[in-house]
Amino acid sequence: MKNKVQLIGHLGNAPEVKAMAGGTKMARFSIATNESYKNTKGEKVTETQWHTLVAWGKLADIAGKYLEKGREVVVEGKLVNRQYEDKSGQKKYITEIQVQELLLLSGGSHRSIAE
Repeated sequence: MKNKVQLIGHLGNAPEVKAMAGGTKMARFSIATNESYKNTKGEKVTETQWHTLVAWGKLADIAGKYLEKGREVVVEGKLVNRQYEDKSGQKKYITEIQVQELLLLSGGSHRSIAE
């Protein structure tokens, strides 16, 4: 089995790009995906899920340059689980998608960028 995720969604905000120690860049951003279905009353219901994404290196540069709030993108990557301690010493767990390929859909021509 392979750890692979593919999502199509809209950015909730512009990416936050940081230079890490050693010069590697990292971009963090979120996208929303929507699913629609009919409930038992026959009414259309749309559910929105938010996903946190992280891109490194060249992809971080591209994300910082081209991505903006509302932009529609296709991402492919893998799920990464990690934990950390917050300021009060509580363990926190987070699941992110590490972006390996990015396709920009809205706002002009399609452009595919792979790691």
